[in-house]
Amino acid sequence: MLLDRFLEHLAYEKRSSALTVQAYRRDLEQFTAFLKERIGPLGPEQANDKAVRAWMMQLMEGGTGARSVNRKLSALRAFYHFGRTVGAVEADPTELIDPPKTPKRLPEFVEERRMDRLLDELPWPEGFTGLRDRTMLELLYGTGMRLAELTGARPADVDLRRSTIRVLGKRNKERIIPLATPLVALLGTYLKARAALDPPPAADAPLLVKPTGEPLPRRSVQTLVTRYLSTVTTQRKRSPHVLRHTFATHLLEHGADLNAVKELLGHAGLAATQVYTHNTVEKLKKAHQQAHPRGGQ
Repeated sequence: MLLDRFLEHLAYEKRSSALTVQAYRRDLEQFTAFLKERIGPLGPEQANDKAVRAWMMQLMEGGTGARSVNRKLSALRAFYHFGRTVGAVEADPTELIDPPKTPKRLPEFVEERRMDRLLDELPWPEGFTGLRDRTMLELLYGTGMRLAELTGARPADVDLRRSTIRVLGKRNKERIIPLATPLVALLGTYLKARAALDPPPAADAPLLVKPTGEPLPRRSVQTLVTRYLSTVTTQRKRSPHVLRHTFATHLLEHGADLNAVKELLGHAGLAATQVYTHNTVEKLKKAHQQAHPRGGQ
């Protein structure tokens, strides 16, 4: 079946993450179900541009946002490109499809004074849990790593002597991120406490664990980050990815080189990093409007 071949291609040849493969599978199965319901016993290999447009219209009329529709359209484009490459389809019906326009949205981030209050003034839980939670937040904010990179990190990835941590990013691309001196000290304390747990974590356990030594699940990290950020901000988004945005924005606000931030974030191209410069430009505009004698006119 072409769909299975495509998903295997993503996983083993393109080395896409498991989450990406799952998302593509879900989108393509949703499109296939739409075809069967609306058009009959027709697989995606036989679909035309009218069928694709009809699916997109149904999605948007049902409340699916333009960004989500574009993501689903990207899944179809990748599927048909693969199909043509292997000779399973003759034409790509998405070539004639224009993606729906999406409103420009700047990445949300937490103000520096709020992060200072969170990390310097918050009363942390007692014992190992509090130490782990602080280490978790400091790592996300201090390195800009993605949630999957954090939950996939192992103690062996931390080099306290060199003040670095090794992370495995998208498409299994490895990068080394420097650690600030206070974070190195915090990690050293956490690793000692982690090693002293009874029972101790398994040899292959990730860096972040429960007091029982079991791995800290991805969902738990998301819940904890949201809970802690809620103590200092009421903004709509309070996720681990917001701390990645915050890391990048604060670096640029303090004069960091854009290319250096790109490497720290593990972006493939500079365009993905440049979105953060809009935040700093907006801040400059606001300062100008408030301070310049004619700024508010």
